Amino acid sequence: MRDLTLPPVLSIEQGNGESLAVMSDVVEPVSETLVKRARAVLGRRNLVFVGLMGAGKSAIGRLTAQALSLPFVDSDHEIERVSRMTVTELFAAYGETEFRALETRVIKRLLQSGARIVSTGGGAYINPQTRRHIQKSGVSIWLNADLDVLWERVNKRDTRPLLKTENPKGTLEKLMIERYPIYAEADVSVLSRDVKKERIVEEVLEAIAAMPSKK
Repeated sequence: MRDLTLPPVLSIEQGNGESLAVMSDVVEPVSETLVKRARAVLGRRNLVFVGLMGAGKSAIGRLTAQALSLPFVDSDHEIERVSRMTVTELFAAYGETEFRALETRVIKRLLQSGARIVSTGGGAYINPQTRRHIQKSGVSIWLNADLDVLWERVNKRDTRPLLKTENPKGTLEKLMIERYPIYAEADVSVLSRDVKKERIVEEVLEAIAAMPSKK
């Protein structure tokens, strides 16, 4: 079994793991005034998307990054890049505890590398240490979705380690009950639902712009 210590695994310096939103995700024009207000509030801080699997953190994060002209990085993809293993493989080989420890180290490094948009895995914000890192250097935004919306989005894919149970929908509901009170500690929240992604992005920017600027 391979060791999950920092040097061989968490060598983020091999590449920054960032990408601007791809052109196929072009956002319909957003108010320039709204964008400027959101950027002013963010300043040099990161914007970190949190929430349960299927909430749309990566999709909305990419489009928000494009709207704000900031780099985007998905923490799960970065974990896979530095470990050369998929999240599913990491869970199977090392268990959730070791995965969360690696996840915390990866997210801490990402947040120290300059302002960007970060999409996190569903369990990241639940970890107290990771949550402190996010609170220290970023604005957290919870994409809140109801059970039916989440289930419709995740039940067609077999890539969710925590849902490999006899009753995956029941497991998803249990995760909601356990995690939603913690997600609610995020700086702002936006309802994730089946509307155009551009509308959710606009609501994200509006929520950020409504926050007091950090002095």
